[in-house]
Amino acid sequence: MRPLFVRRARQLVTLAGSSAAPLVKEKMSDLAIMENGSVWIEHGTIAAVGPDDELARQFADRLAEAEVIDAKGKTVTPGLVDPHTHLVYAGSREHEWTMRLGGATYMEIMNAGGGIHATTNATRQASEEALYDESKRRLDQFLLHGVTTVEAKSGYGLSLEHELKQLETAKQLDDTHPVDVVSTFLGAHAVPPEWKHTPDEYVRLIIDEMIPEVSRRGLAEFNDVFCERGVFTPNEARRILEAGKAYGLTPKIHADEIEPYGGAELAAEVGAISADHLLRASDEGIRRMAERGVIGVLLPGTAFFLMTQAADARRLIDAGVPVALATDCNPGSSPTVSLPLVMSLACLHMGMTPAEAIAAATINAAHAIGRAHLVGSLEPGKKADLVIFQVPNYVQVMYYYGINHIETVIKNGKVVVKEGKVRI
Repeated sequence: MRPLFVRRARQLVTLAGSSAAPLVKEKMSDLAIMENGSVWIEHGTIAAVGPDDELARQFADRLAEAEVIDAKGKTVTPGLVDPHTHLVYAGSREHEWTMRLGGATYMEIMNAGGGIHATTNATRQASEEALYDESKRRLDQFLLHGVTTVEAKSGYGLSLEHELKQLETAKQLDDTHPVDVVSTFLGAHAVPPEWKHTPDEYVRLIIDEMIPEVSRRGLAEFNDVFCERGVFTPNEARRILEAGKAYGLTPKIHADEIEPYGGAELAAEVGAISADHLLRASDEGIRRMAERGVIGVLLPGTAFFLMTQAADARRLIDAGVPVALATDCNPGSSPTVSLPLVMSLACLHMGMTPAEAIAAATINAAHAIGRAHLVGSLEPGKKADLVIFQVPNYVQVMYYYGINHIETVIKNGKVVVKEGKVRI
């Protein structure tokens, strides 16, 4: 592979020095921006980052052999990281959107057999080939929007057979697609209809059969629970997350989305790497998260699509919680793959600054899925994952909202998106 030299960026957003721990409070605004900055890439890895004239001198005897990309007048950032998605599923639920526009609530739709259950039915019925093809098209779109690392949850199988099918599909995508796919087991996404009258038995199934088999096959790194009234109680969530820890799965939790329910407190108690949603998290829960370093993964696209008040990012950041951003890509409450749009929504509806949004969608997001040693910042030794935006500064990425400003995406030192097209 030829060396790759990305040169003369108007703004090179490096986020250097942030790999050891997620950024908190005012540090979330320190993007370590370099004017007229360049990156030298060797064998898929960042070899050097610095002012263009310095790198040109350093590699003067090798310039002729390098592939050169001129980023003059443009903004270069680390590849975006999406730490909360439901990437692998089948089907669509636009009819539920029209119901919601007519006044139906999320829980009303779910209790009537829609919501998660509708997607579970579609996913169970899909063949492995069909599930892969549909999810790959979705992953292509993530890449076109600058995402080079994505977390993918199961949770639309809700049986051992079909949870494994989802996770196997995610693994196949990770093996065959340029985007790195990091898997999370979410068997505790909902109680399936066949266990409606015996939910304790479904919890037992998750703990005694699903988690051990997922671990044995090495199909997930994280274990997640939808802890919400009418879904899984804090006590049930605790049992499931502790069981996962015994099998080497790091806890995550869907917490306090609809009402204060102790999810943030539980995340701190079990040592979760992240607590996600947090629209209704208590002050005590936020305080405990900050003490334990639990990352708050916020999902403004979900609140926007559900037409509800978004999480108060300012409250979390000021309390010292490291904040990340994610799309929550799913067919019911956030059918988007655009992390740049989510970053705009974070500024417009959650009180974040553009600098904080960049940090939250790169290095803090990488920390939320245990990948900060590999991605999330532009530093020597890390994967050469870069995005080139056709705007002169990072603020315009969010200011001109709803527009895909991406010109080029580089993954592992290879150009995989050029002029709006995936090149795989």
